[in-house]
Amino acid sequence: MDLEIAGRWALVCGASKGLGRGCAQALVAEGVNLVINARSEAPLLQTASELRAVGAQWASATGQNQPKIAAVACDITTAQGREAVWAAAGGPGRDFDIMLTNAGGPPTGDFRGFTADDWQRAVNANMLTPIELIRAVVDGMAARGYGRILNITSSAVKAPIDVLALSNGARSGLTGFVAGLARSAIAANGVTVNNLLPGKFDTDRLNATLVAAAEKTGQTLEHVRHAQAAQIPARRFGTPGEFGALCAFLCSPQADYINGQNLLLDGGLYPGTF
Repeated sequence: MDLEIAGRWALVCGASKGLGRGCAQALVAEGVNLVINARSEAPLLQTASELRAVGAQWASATGQNQPKIAAVACDITTAQGREAVWAAAGGPGRDFDIMLTNAGGPPTGDFRGFTADDWQRAVNANMLTPIELIRAVVDGMAARGYGRILNITSSAVKAPIDVLALSNGARSGLTGFVAGLARSAIAANGVTVNNLLPGKFDTDRLNATLVAAAEKTGQTLEHVRHAQAAQIPARRFGTPGEFGALCAFLCSPQADYINGQNLLLDGGLYPGTF
């Protein structure tokens, strides 16, 4: 299926690895121009190089111009970082057609041990930063008559986890904000806003949690991986590629009627009906 998004500009945050990278790869495979962002420069530049190879394959297959890739290594949770993204050489400024917000989850632990600064950092990264990014691009999208905003949050928004107090709180705040925004006047101007709620995907972050669980229980990493995968009806972890495929579809005109939704991707792990 041609998703009809070739030539559009997308900002993908947290794009150097994991789910952000999966989304960036799916978009460039559709001919989308990208500004990709992450904090660490070396892995981001490596990802940019690999994305250019994907773009070259798309251009060769379609006979169209190769998608442009701009990489900006910065802390997107700061005002200076966001300005660096808007000023990316060769980028569209703030005139993005597609934006994917994505920030790593805050630390786990008992809420009793978290300080006010811990909460502020979590809220800044997982709620306020996405809102600031949205505020910068949404009116331009509406004026041009097309926009897709996606936020990678967490399945914990749907089914909170006790040791993820910081994430539960901050991401739930973003969810409430998005619900209101999606039902505002922007919807009639071709702009949709949705949240992607990943369950257990085979990424570095998941592996780190599995290693920690293995060390805590004294079990082997292989045993812990198998046990956790066995809890999922699909009997496996998700892949960044399939996550990216859904992202790309939601960025297309074909998904124009999907708005204000929290889309859970967890292989069937969530046990509820709603």
